[in-house]
Parts: sequence; C-alpha cells; structure tokens
Amino acid sequence: MISLNLDKENSGPLTVLCLGAHSDDIEIGCGGTVLQLKQQPREVIFHWIVFSATGIRGEEARTSAERFTSGSKLSLVLKEFKDGFLPYSAAQIKQFFEELKSEVNPDLIFTHWSGDAHQDHRLLNELTWNTFRNHLILEYEIPKYDGDMGRPSAFVPLAEKAFRSKVEILCDAFKSQNSKPWFAPETFLGLMRLRGMESNAPTGYAEAFYVRKVLLDPIGIREGIQ
Repeated sequence: MISLNLDKENSGPLTVLCLGAHSDDIEIGCGGTVLQLKQQPREVIFHWIVFSATGIRGEEARTSAERFTSGSKLSLVLKEFKDGFLPYSAAQIKQFFEELKSEVNPDLIFTHWSGDAHQDHRLLNELTWNTFRNHLILEYEIPKYDGDMGRPSAFVPLAEKAFRSKVEILCDAFKSQNSKPWFAPETFLGLMRLRGMESNAPTGYAEAFYVRKVLLDPIGIREGIQ
C-alpha cells in the first residue's frame, strides 16, 4: 500500500475542512481519523461545517465538534437548512461554498461519498468537488437503512483509543439519536472492524474513504520539473 503522509516538513499548521450535511455525519464518517490527526506534531486547524443543525441537533453538533477537536483550533459553522431538502436550497448552499473558498484553503477536505443514497449527502459532495478543484478530498461513508455501502479504496488504521473514543463521544453527544435502531455502538464498531479487516489494520479497526484524485510525489519529482 502507498501511504499518504500529511506530517510533512512544514512549519505551518495543517488546515482540515470537515463538511457534513447533518449534525452527526462528520463524526460517523471520519471521527476516528480526526482524533488521530490532532495527535500529530503539526498544529491542526479544523474548519467544521454542518449544513442542517437546528435546535437540539445543533446543540449536539457543537458539543460533539468541540470534543472531537479538543486541543486543536476549531472554526465551527452550523447552518439551519432543512434536513432532507438541501437540494432545494442548492443556490444558497452554492453561494456559501463560493464564499468559503475565498476564506479557507485546506490541506485536506472530508466530505460525503458521491455514491451515497441520501440526496443531501450527494449535493454536498458535488459542491465540494465543484468548489475545491485542486485539493485533497477524502469522501467518507455513512451506514444507513438504504444499504448503500460500497468499495472504498483508502483506509486509515485506527488506534484502539481512537475508535473507542469515537464511539463513546458519538453515543454520548448525540443522545437524541440513541433511540434509532441503527445508531448504536455495534453499528459503528462493526463498520470500522470490517474496514480494518479489509486493510489489515494492526488493531483490526479502520475508517475507509473514497479518493477520486490524489497526487503522489514520493521522490520529489516536481522539484526537477522546469
């Protein structure tokens, strides 16, 4: 496997943009990776944006984002678009993305997978790629009733502390979701265990992502290009 190392010889901070349609999407899709990213020597700045986070769901989203990024710098934006209706507010969301790209130049972006069955998720994926055309984008997966799990190609092995903390924070921060049959530790641990098996992760647990475009420069070949 080819490892993509973000811990480069760089004195500046690592800027990470996390995009989620709903208030628990980012945490479910890449929470373990976020927990591990903030452990590296480089300073990490998280720009965390949730597009449908109203009422109690907004309060939960804020609490969760602060816990997942604790110890790092956090810029949190909670929008109040209607859950399930994001495509019908596409013009407003597109305008927000246009403003966002003038404010943030991320080293890494987490967004929804393009093949996700949820219409809100697909819209955010489309606008992410439309807006950030020259960035590293990892598309995360969300388990759901639709049965739309695919075959991701990039994996982040998770330390035991990371995958257990992810599940603990999820279930504690999003208490309004605990009554849903699918929102359970077994769901989150089961998916990470499956992806850990597929990637031969040392602990047996991993998060998986879809990578549409990535530039690999293992020997610094660009330095010799005139």
